[in-house]
Amino acid sequence: MKLFKTLAQLSIAAILGSALAACVEDEARQWPRLVDTQGGYETVPLEKNVVVVKVVQNLVRNMEDFADPQAGLAENLQRMEYWIETACAQGSKPDFILFNEFPLTGYSRAPRDEKLDYTIRIPGPETDRLGELARSCGSYIIFGSYARDDEWPGHILSINTVIDRQGDIAAEFWKTRNIKRFSTDGGDIPTTTVENVYDRYLDRYGEEQLIPVLRTEFGNIAVSTVQLDPFVYAAFAMRGVEIMFRTATLFSETDVVAIARYNNMFSAMCNIVFPDDSPAASQGGNSLIVGPGGEVLAQAPGNNEAVIEAEIPIAEFRAGRGIHRYPLEMLQPVFAQYRGEIPLNHLDLPPEQLPQTRLDMAALLDRVSRWLQR
Repeated sequence: MKLFKTLAQLSIAAILGSALAACVEDEARQWPRLVDTQGGYETVPLEKNVVVVKVVQNLVRNMEDFADPQAGLAENLQRMEYWIETACAQGSKPDFILFNEFPLTGYSRAPRDEKLDYTIRIPGPETDRLGELARSCGSYIIFGSYARDDEWPGHILSINTVIDRQGDIAAEFWKTRNIKRFSTDGGDIPTTTVENVYDRYLDRYGEEQLIPVLRTEFGNIAVSTVQLDPFVYAAFAMRGVEIMFRTATLFSETDVVAIARYNNMFSAMCNIVFPDDSPAASQGGNSLIVGPGGEVLAQAPGNNEAVIEAEIPIAEFRAGRGIHRYPLEMLQPVFAQYRGEIPLNHLDLPPEQLPQTRLDMAALLDRVSRWLQR
């Protein structure tokens, strides 16, 4: 946990640097209104006053365990099917069902050329089947995955998908950024995020998708896999998020509780479950749902498969709520002088130049570092 606290401090500085660098470099860009300057936020009418969130914490098999990755995807999809049916049949009817970061593919440290075979397409056969289940259950289904897209050749995308009650893909949330200098093995995460292809992402998807919000009949939601980056979540709160869904492969409970409390939002975090003989088993599970005061509404029992649920009084919560109050103007002199270590767009490269491994990614960060090269 001490490591998480230290990394949280570094992450605050890093995300501030990246955001402020973006502000400087984007002076010429014509930005739409992203935040209500009068302290409110956009919504759509609620269908009900209280919504039910369920978090499915389940065991996932990694693609390396299979000679054919398609067989692995099929098995993990069957596991998801079982847990969706379980979540829909037991307890209260869910309005949202949240899975972890990689319920279809599992986590992988394989080289890029190999890991590309472990990705899914969105939409694709897996999302089609999950759409059928969402429709039969009448629930939103949310999950993360490695993904590939022909518009981003060679890139391994980290995307959280939201499937609505009609079985359609309602939103795809790219991961905002990867935490840097995190691993003790000297490597860094080589997946593609908004940060590392920033300009091309905005040109392709628009400024509204920098910090996207999905306004649903059950509340304003967003989904993220970002860890220990409080400024990312402050931005989601400024954009009007009421329920923050988070997916993980390992996480800090303190981070989830603090983010919900700091930003006056409900939050649900789903962590992966590891096999009992895995070195990471002690860090699996413990998924939770948190209220806006930081109170834990439900929590899964350790590294075990489980479904947890909580009721969210969304109408009562929304009544009279506005954007949280942040002291940005007062702190602007400090923020304006900070410059992040790693510049934006550092993975906007031809496919053949993309880093193959975590060590390759760390070497790339060293080359572009503003701090190491000073």
